Amino acid sequence: MTKAELIAKLAEKAGVTKAVADRCLDDLLDLMGDTLKAEGKITLTGFGTFAVAETKARTGRNPRTGEAIKIPAGKRVGFKVGKELKDRVAGK
Repeated sequence: MTKAELIAKLAEKAGVTKAVADRCLDDLLDLMGDTLKAEGKITLTGFGTFAVAETKARTGRNPRTGEAIKIPAGKRVGFKVGKELKDRVAGK
């Protein structure tokens, strides 16, 4: 599903225009990004948990040349699925 398809379904389900649904989705994504940056974790009960994890600096390989490269430390966002969503996807 693309973002446009998600917006269309959200607008239909909520009974609002696509423009309103688009603004709501954009605001939600902005809020989630800001919250993850500031607090490092968002838990949506029944859906899952988004959490920021630190990655260590490491040595990697350029897949084309095989040359060793330094990969700097950074942050990544991980997601752990909640039980309710996991059961729904599994058809339980």
